[in-house]
Amino acid sequence: MRLRSLLVLLAVPALVATAAPARAADPTVAPGGNFDLGIWQLQEPVGSPGSPTTISSSRLKGPNGFQDSYFYTDTRDGAMTFWAPEKGVTTPNSKYARSELREMNRDGSAANWSLSGSHKLSATLRVVSVTSNVCVGQVHLGTGGSSTKPLLELYYRSSGDIVLGTENSPDGGQTPHTVGHVSIGKTWTYTIGISGGNTIDLTVNGSTTHYSIPSSFKAYKQYFKAGSYNQSSSDSTTRGARVAFYGLTVSHG
Repeated sequence: MRLRSLLVLLAVPALVATAAPARAADPTVAPGGNFDLGIWQLQEPVGSPGSPTTISSSRLKGPNGFQDSYFYTDTRDGAMTFWAPEKGVTTPNSKYARSELREMNRDGSAANWSLSGSHKLSATLRVVSVTSNVCVGQVHLGTGGSSTKPLLELYYRSSGDIVLGTENSPDGGQTPHTVGHVSIGKTWTYTIGISGGNTIDLTVNGSTTHYSIPSSFKAYKQYFKAGSYNQSSSDSTTRGARVAFYGLTVSHG
């Protein structure tokens, strides 16, 4: 009887750890009061043509950190929320607006890590609204060559499909992989992992798939991005993609 009780007690923490929800967020503070934003820089869909406004990690940190209509705490549930309308300032290499975090180092320099080792971006989120398609997570190319492409992009489509786009080479061309389905407004999870320098490990709602990294990417360093990178454009400032995050963590090993 004692042994059986001990086994039950040992099993409980494992179940809790597996099913634990995102920690409770304070809806009265800026996103930096609920999330560790010391390793992120924010890009918003405003500024001058070809040069979107960026907000440094030092301005994002803390309960009184930066927030506005494009990046804010939802006062109903504490979610860190990103809004990217169809009309907005874009980067020179994209026609789509974004409200998106770019990974940084603690010292304020741009993250730029090697494919070797282990790297993970994990999120709990829900897509509140989307016109057609929104990118909610990326591994993007850093230094090492002239390409400005991502290694991968994780999309949520208006149909509810979750699709991983893996880049065929630094020169372009993307292969889509449908990896899940979640109704609009429903909470879901993902972990984007890079392991051993040659494998993408993607987990969506507990289901994991693996993809090989083409050797042409080996020369490039990488960094993570997360938020709302809208994949549709028009003259509308009211249509777009709104994404709410309840958890967002990065690890390197």
